[in-house]
Amino acid sequence: MNRTVSDTAPLPAPLAPRERFLSLDVFRGLTILLMIVVNTAGPGAESYRQLKHAPWFGFTLADLVFPSFLFAVGTAMSFSLRRDAPAGPFLRQVARRGALMFLLGFLMYWYPFVAAAPDGGWAIKPLADTRIPGVLQRIALCYVAAAIAIRWLDVRGLVLLSAALLIGYWLVLTGLSGPGLAYDKMGNAGTRLDLWLIGPRHLYRRDHGFDPEGLLGTMPAIVNVLGGYLAGRFVRLRGKTRRTVAGLALAGAGLVALSALWARWMPIAKKLWTGSYVLLTIGLALIALAALVEMVERRGWRRGTRIFTIPGRNPLAIYLFSELFVMTLALIPVGPDMHVYEWVGIAMFQQIAPGPAGSLMCAVAYTALCWLFAWMLDRRGLILRV
Repeated sequence: MNRTVSDTAPLPAPLAPRERFLSLDVFRGLTILLMIVVNTAGPGAESYRQLKHAPWFGFTLADLVFPSFLFAVGTAMSFSLRRDAPAGPFLRQVARRGALMFLLGFLMYWYPFVAAAPDGGWAIKPLADTRIPGVLQRIALCYVAAAIAIRWLDVRGLVLLSAALLIGYWLVLTGLSGPGLAYDKMGNAGTRLDLWLIGPRHLYRRDHGFDPEGLLGTMPAIVNVLGGYLAGRFVRLRGKTRRTVAGLALAGAGLVALSALWARWMPIAKKLWTGSYVLLTIGLALIALAALVEMVERRGWRRGTRIFTIPGRNPLAIYLFSELFVMTLALIPVGPDMHVYEWVGIAMFQQIAPGPAGSLMCAVAYTALCWLFAWMLDRRGLILRV
């Protein structure tokens, strides 16, 4: 922890005179709170369909969360990344931060580091069975790749690079997967690469060897960060004007339309992170950002924004807390076949509102607890920096 406020991006920076954009903090906070709601659905009933990821093809509100977080990383970089920094120190800083974030993600999957041994005692959980890919790991890789691209490419170069990454990923899937298996869970080139390079013991266990945060899928995910950077740069240069709002909204609508067109050949699929999915999520993020700039910056809407700005200033710490604390609750038994979080969801919230409503109420209550943690950190000026 450090008492200096910082976002997820590296060094202080300077496209133009610093101007605070509350709408960007609200966007970041809204994203992290929605991520917690989706990740901690209350036990005892199925969640509402929009709060569950699409099984394979398709799109739900839950599928918008992770790419929006990457988009928010990019907007932060547009304010804090120094493109004029000397190459050596710049690369060392970016590599250090990327490595630390990757390590935090790996340690999170290794947690709680020990497991019950057959003799009734405790033993260290073997690293050989710990998942290597993951959410923070993908953020780390995307951050490093995007930072390097931003340091050496202008806007036109970043747009061309984004197109090359999306089209290149499409060509790899269709050209290197088995015949007819480009979008198959186990037969696509990304899964085959993960199984060969990482091995099934280090991959996501619930999908029988398919990992939704696999290596190849990181390639198009970089574009979500670059999209956020370009959007943040546009807002910073154009200011809080009607043309800024219109530009963001029109660009967003155009990308949504392009996504629908591309989906005829490359289906929208979050778990594969297809190019059509990238265009759709960036487009929706741009539209949401346009609405926030209009309401918060231009119309001066401030009431209730602290609900979002508090976690938005410390997203990495809040995400880690939300994941580690719910894992800790799952370690505490309540009876023979139930842990604390299950008991809270079933014995309390499912009694108040049976079904999806109770599941959502439990998730919102847990998210409120995480918000209180964010508030305590904010009061003390504690920001997790990597």
